[in-house]
Amino acid sequence: MQASSHRPGAARGMLGALLLALAAVAALLTAAPAALAATPICDQYGSTTIQGRYVVQNNRWGTGATQCVTATATGFQVTRADGAVPTDGAPKSYPSVFNGCHYTNCSPGTVLPAKVSGIASAPTGISYGYVGDAVYNASYDIWLDPTPRTDGVNRTEIMIWFHKAGPIQPIGSPVGTATVAGRAWQVWTGGNGSNDVISFVAPSAITGWSFDVMDFVRETVSRGMAGNDWYLTSVQAGFEPWQNGAGLTVDSFSSAVNLGDPGTGEPEPSTACRVTYATNVWTGGFTADVTIANTGSVPVDPWTLSFTLPSGQRITQAWNATVTPASGAVTATGLAHNGRIAAGASQTFGFQGTSSGPFARPSGFSLNGTLCA
Repeated sequence: MQASSHRPGAARGMLGALLLALAAVAALLTAAPAALAATPICDQYGSTTIQGRYVVQNNRWGTGATQCVTATATGFQVTRADGAVPTDGAPKSYPSVFNGCHYTNCSPGTVLPAKVSGIASAPTGISYGYVGDAVYNASYDIWLDPTPRTDGVNRTEIMIWFHKAGPIQPIGSPVGTATVAGRAWQVWTGGNGSNDVISFVAPSAITGWSFDVMDFVRETVSRGMAGNDWYLTSVQAGFEPWQNGAGLTVDSFSSAVNLGDPGTGEPEPSTACRVTYATNVWTGGFTADVTIANTGSVPVDPWTLSFTLPSGQRITQAWNATVTPASGAVTATGLAHNGRIAAGASQTFGFQGTSSGPFARPSGFSLNGTLCA
C-alpha cells in the first residue's frame, strides 16, 4: 500500500517548504525597492529624484519613439533612444537632471525661483560621458522669466553647449564671441516662437567643469535678454539628441543657489569648504585619504565632492564614499553613515588606485558645486 502523504514527517516537510517559499517572497518584496530604483524611466515625462535634491527627467517631447533613462546615484544614463528627427529642426528630447522647477515639477529643497538681483552665486559642476554613433549636443539649459513662475515656458533660455556631434547648430544665428567664466564661447541668439534663446557654444568638447551659472546669467542681462529683476527658475543639464543617443551619461551633477548680495559675492547663509589630500605613493600605485572640512555656516547634507584625477591615475577601490567613474572627472558621494557634514565639522573618505608617470594631486575640488580651498 502506498504511504500516506499526510504522515507527520511529510507534514513537517510541507511546512518547511512553505516557510521557505514565504521567506523567498519576503526577500523579493524587500529587494523590490532596489530593483525599482534601477528601472529605466520610459514614460514621456517620467522623472525621479537623486541625491535627495535633484530631479532626473526623461523629457521626450519631439518624437513618438521610445526613449528611456536610468537614474544613477549621481546622474543618469540614456539607455534607449529610438527614432530620429531632421537635423535642421528641433531635437527629439532633453533627457536631463535639474535643480529648480520645470512645468510644476520642483526639485526637493530648491530655493528657485529666485530673483537674479538676490543671488550671490550659483555654483554647479558636471561630468559628461559621450558616445560616437549619435547626433546630439551636451548642454546646460538655464531658464529666466520676469515672474517667479514654476509652470510652462519661461521668457529666456540660456544654453551652454559643452559638446556637439553631427550637423546641428543652435537656434538663431552667430553674433560673435565672448569670454564667460574664464572660457571662450561662440555666441548665438534667436527665438523658437515661444521664448528667446542665447547659446554659448564651446569650440571643443568639455567633458567636465565646475563654474558659476551667474556668470552666464549676467552676460545675458548685459545683452538685454533678461533683467536683474527677473527670476532664475531652473538649472538643467543633459542632452538634446536628434539621432540615437543610447549610452550618453551625466556621470555627476551638482547645483546650488546661494542667496545674498551679488555685489559682495557673500551668500547668506555661507557655504565654504577646505579639502586635505594625504597620499601614500609607490611605483604604479597609491592610496589617498581625503578630508572635507565644512568651513561654512550651514550643514552640507547630502555631500558630493567633485574633482579631476590627473591623466594616468585610475581608482580601483574606495571606502567611506561612492566614487565614480574610475578616472577623469570623478565624484565622491557620502554614504548613509557619513552623508552629512555639520558646520565646522569634517568627513573623511579614501581610495586606492593605479598610476603611471609622475604622480600629481587632483585638481578642482568642489563640494556640491562650491569650489574648495
